[in-house]
Amino acid sequence: MEYKTQMEAARNGIKTKELIQVAKDEDMPADELLALVASGQTVIPANINHKALHPHGIGKGLKTKINVNLGVSGDCADYSQEMEKVRLAEKYGAEAIMDLSNYGKTSAFRKKLIASSPAAIGTVPVYDAVGYFEKDLKNITAGDFLEIVRAHAREGVDFMTIHAGINRRCAEILMSEKRQMNIVSRGGALLFAWMSLTGNENPYFEHYDELLDILRSYDVTISLGDALRPGAISDSTDAPQISELIEIGRLTKRAWEKGVQVMVEGPGHMALDEIAANMKIEKRICHGAPFYVLGPLVTDTAPGYDHITSAIGGAVAAANGADFLCYVTPAEHLRLPDKSDVKEGIIAAKIAAHAADIAKGVKGAREKDYKMSEARRNFDWETMFGLAIDGGKAKEYYESIPPKDRRRCTMCGKMCAVRVTDSILNGEKVTFE
Repeated sequence: MEYKTQMEAARNGIKTKELIQVAKDEDMPADELLALVASGQTVIPANINHKALHPHGIGKGLKTKINVNLGVSGDCADYSQEMEKVRLAEKYGAEAIMDLSNYGKTSAFRKKLIASSPAAIGTVPVYDAVGYFEKDLKNITAGDFLEIVRAHAREGVDFMTIHAGINRRCAEILMSEKRQMNIVSRGGALLFAWMSLTGNENPYFEHYDELLDILRSYDVTISLGDALRPGAISDSTDAPQISELIEIGRLTKRAWEKGVQVMVEGPGHMALDEIAANMKIEKRICHGAPFYVLGPLVTDTAPGYDHITSAIGGAVAAANGADFLCYVTPAEHLRLPDKSDVKEGIIAAKIAAHAADIAKGVKGAREKDYKMSEARRNFDWETMFGLAIDGGKAKEYYESIPPKDRRRCTMCGKMCAVRVTDSILNGEKVTFE
């Protein structure tokens, strides 16, 4: 039976090579994964033209995945630096990379990225529209907005953030509210501005069926963008955010009717005590579709450390149902991140994802932690470095002030609790000389 997408294949009982690979990686029975993909609770972003892809599943019962954002801007347009960030993302195990380039002709970099990277590649096509067509925003047509989606899909992009939920009704709700930060989504702001300038409906909402036909042709997963996500904790869980989420829930069902895989994007900035409820609201309104969150950042007061505010929120979000975490770097709100920022952001997101998997009881999540504790008990430093999320940094720290005896570190020295206890339990004399 003919099928175009992973969802359609699963509905017809067909186990694609991508699904078999994901089932193997997740140590999950293929039939169980098949049911999750068929229902839309799990997605496998896998454009038919992305030949270098190592597929990953995102959704219910699977390990929490992370995404790395990169790409050039008008102020920083060095694609060689961005490719070095790509290699870092791959080294530290990011399952997805989003090219958010918004300056010049971005196609050459994107094609190189897709040709070489095993990570799932995502984009936000609306960013590319102005540079691609070389038009003022108000002169871009609805057809142009769809054509840029088609161009990205042909190139092999696996998932696209499409801000289809911010229609004119949601825009009216936004304008009737007194938000502190208004719109902080770049794609959302561009579409809001285009709607305001032209008086027209959001083209991705108005021509949604045509958009879905394009995505289905290449099996691109739609990531329904939250244009009205809160950009300050004072704006979280407000009427604009929830009104857009309701529209996204409807759009999710329409995409599934066409066999298109769906993820739903979420906040944003949000106080810690609101996160769990927001995860449950999204899953309910959006029918269990995988949830992809930026953070959430749990305070607005830590520029330079927002990889930490994001990791705190991300761990809570994923423990309560989020499936996919977008990393945030220390440079968030301040500048384009450099390679050091990218690494810090990746490690923070990986820690959050792993901590959440332990809390959710994901199969095998505790295995490395058990092995790490065994290695610590045995003072097996090389095994510890091999198991660490960032083993290079762990080894660098240990060896920077080396102990005289490798059965301890320089924190406690001969008063090491493990050493003292082992001596007592082994019937040995405890000495501190």
